[in-house]
Amino acid sequence: MTSPHALSVAMLLADARLPGGGHAHSASLEPALLGGMPERDVPAWMVGRATTVSLVEAGTAVVTSRVLTVPRASRGPGATDGAEVAEVVQAWAARTPAPALRDAARLLGRGYLRVARTLWPTATAVRTLVAHEAARGPLPRAVVLGAVAAATGLAPADVVRLTVYDDAQTAASAYLKLAPCDPLAPARWVLDACAAAEEHVLRVAACTTPEEIPASGAPQTEGWAQAHALTNQRLFRA
Repeated sequence: MTSPHALSVAMLLADARLPGGGHAHSASLEPALLGGMPERDVPAWMVGRATTVSLVEAGTAVVTSRVLTVPRASRGPGATDGAEVAEVVQAWAARTPAPALRDAARLLGRGYLRVARTLWPTATAVRTLVAHEAARGPLPRAVVLGAVAAATGLAPADVVRLTVYDDAQTAASAYLKLAPCDPLAPARWVLDACAAAEEHVLRVAACTTPEEIPASGAPQTEGWAQAHALTNQRLFRA
């Protein structure tokens, strides 16, 4: 049986119709708006997110993919997939200090892992994560995305672009529910966010170790997320 092209896999993962649970999240847009950010600032906020938080997620996915793709023998003595995945998760968590955002990412990760183990059940990378989750608990979305990339041959640069696009499109879709407008306006914002991140793509795609994952956080977003987690007047989890 012929395997689908990696680009087809990327399009599947970027499709909002994929039942991965992303519809319950706003990519931190709802917390920002409820926290007082004016609606007129959303386009600039999306660009800022694409060049900070999204790159942390993208770098995490890229490094995970490499950990699960490079033969152990070339990684030095004592290297194991499980231990190295744990190091990537720790690096991601250190760059995502808000517990609310870490919890939301792990919930998304559970949805993504369900997709992965259903569509690519025999892939070594996917089986490694399934075993890791059983032993250590839920994994963040970015790590699962990295495993899918390893299983399907998705190129590192495309992993970065996919992560940035998915983040921006999630926020754009949420905006249409939070502040309905012409759907083409958020579509423009998505393209602008992706364009802003493009100059960082090759740098992030070149990451090979957890230490190299970008540490470009957004403290205000973290604060908004924590406050958002305490309210029951919300449409989205995060």
